[in-house]
Amino acid sequence: MRLCSALLFASLALAPFARAQQIAFTFDDLPSHGPLPQGETRLQIAQSILDTLKQQHMPPTYGFVNGVHLTDDPSTAEVLKAWIAAGQPLGNHTYSHPNLASMTAEAFEQDIEKNEPILKQYAGNSDWRWLRFPFLSEGDTLEKRRAVRAWLTAHNYKIAEVNMSFGDYLWNPAYARCIAKHDEDGIKQLHDLYLAAADDALAPTRALSKEVYDRDIPYVLLMHIGAFDARMLPELIALYRSRSFTFVSLPEAERDPAYSDNADIAPAGGTELDQLAIKRKLPIPPQHNYSKQLDGICQ
Repeated sequence: MRLCSALLFASLALAPFARAQQIAFTFDDLPSHGPLPQGETRLQIAQSILDTLKQQHMPPTYGFVNGVHLTDDPSTAEVLKAWIAAGQPLGNHTYSHPNLASMTAEAFEQDIEKNEPILKQYAGNSDWRWLRFPFLSEGDTLEKRRAVRAWLTAHNYKIAEVNMSFGDYLWNPAYARCIAKHDEDGIKQLHDLYLAAADDALAPTRALSKEVYDRDIPYVLLMHIGAFDARMLPELIALYRSRSFTFVSLPEAERDPAYSDNADIAPAGGTELDQLAIKRKLPIPPQHNYSKQLDGICQ
């Protein structure tokens, strides 16, 4: 099995993307994420993302909200206003971004509920009952996982699963450092590594989908509302297009029957595909960790 899997991963890495494959972009941590580079505002970052989504004719793109940011900086409410004004949907990322593994199910559910008045205020009657688990963590016990999932079902929530990620959030602190130092060479390094990381994640993720489902599924990409993400979004979209991806909304992606699967494992973390692979005792293809390279840029 391991040899066959290794051959499958290698063949996918080398094979051309012969047919269109679907992906849904999503953004976490609204209204603010990561360090704020000198000369930028949270609203400017959000508006840059929104402008790109419009210019690139992207489908409705969910932004997942942590309401605690509005307490820390009330001015960031303008980000949520702009997101909705642009016709983009909002979802629930909990109020304070806690890790279910470090708290009770009841406390976690209360944190979800604490976020709801904010979503009702800004998203109104739109479909905001999508929950993105912070840290992609569903807890350290099966009891927690099952209890929270049952609560979500009872409160008409759907889970905003993730199965495509390249650690985009890692670039935002380095970008703020480079801006502070006016280091254009450092920014160029970040640019090249960002696109390389996004590209590198495609083959192993698609290979794992074919291991788990024997096919490509519509993928859901995890992104963050960070300054470097905003800067790179036009090129990131172009990269996916060059790899024959087409774009769908989160609800469209999750209409696929694959999203009815529940790995039902604990401790539970990582992408939906990772969890199902662990459940089925399938090998997970490695992805390169860029954090050490990024830590050394613009120091």
